[in-house]
Formats: sequence, structure tokens, C-alpha cells
Amino acid sequence: MRCVLDEELMDAALEAARVCQAWGDVPIGAVVARDGAVLASAGNQRERAQDPTAHAEILALRDAAAAAGSWRLDGCDVFVTLEPCAMCAGALVLARVDRLVYATPDPKAGFAGSLGDLTRDARLNHRLEVVSGVREAEASELLRAFFRGRRGATEGV
Repeated sequence: MRCVLDEELMDAALEAARVCQAWGDVPIGAVVARDGAVLASAGNQRERAQDPTAHAEILALRDAAAAAGSWRLDGCDVFVTLEPCAMCAGALVLARVDRLVYATPDPKAGFAGSLGDLTRDARLNHRLEVVSGVREAEASELLRAFFRGRRGATEGV
């Protein structure tokens, strides 16, 4: 179910995505909230940290677990600007998150419905409710603009 709070929390994820562009990372942001209160937010830091696991979702889950004092994030919702990859979708399941809300699908790497669906796989011990399309236009444009800029920077080289 889509609500005003989902829109507001996705706005916070979009802001985290915008921030990580400053250090050259793909603008993807994530927010973990419990009962509408933000526990953690993060933007991608793969380039900044030179860490292949430094996806926004992983960083936000780590910070949320620290804030909650438990790796079990039941009762939490995760808001992310791009459909999670296999690693991040698996982490959401393992963290026992209740709900995933993402802005735009990722047909090349998404594992919450596009290429596969770890988030709702009946063979796993936990499944999430998944909501997609919240602030999709804004998230899609942010990604398109980033990649347009990257292509433009390499033209004429």
C-alpha cells in the first residue's frame, strides 16, 4: 500500500542518492525505517571506499542494525531508489526486513522481481512485502542524468 510516509521516506533515499554523486558513485540511496522513524540512511560508496559490497542497502542495513542493537530488523521497512541486486536482496531477507519499497526497477541486475526474486522466494525462511514505483520518475531521471554525464565526460578522449 502506497502512502504519504512512503513518499517522504523515498525522498530521504533520493537525497542520500544525490549526496553520493559527489564522490563519483552511482546515485543510489537507501533508508531503513521502523514505525516511520529513520534508523539509518546511506548512499552508494563502492567508488569512495573501493569496496564492492558498499552498496547503499548494505551500508544502511549495517547502520540500522547498530542503531537497533540487533541484526534482526523485523518491523523495518527499507526504501531504496533502485531495485536491489542479488546481494542486497539477499541481505534484506537475512536481516528479516518486513518490507521493501523501491523506486525504479533494474532490468539488468534487479532481484526483487526483474531478473529473479530473492525477496519473495518461498524456498527461503523469510519473505518481504515489496512495493515498487514510489518516486520512480525522480529516481530514473537521477540515474539517467548521472550516466549521461559519465558518457559526456568520456567523449572526445
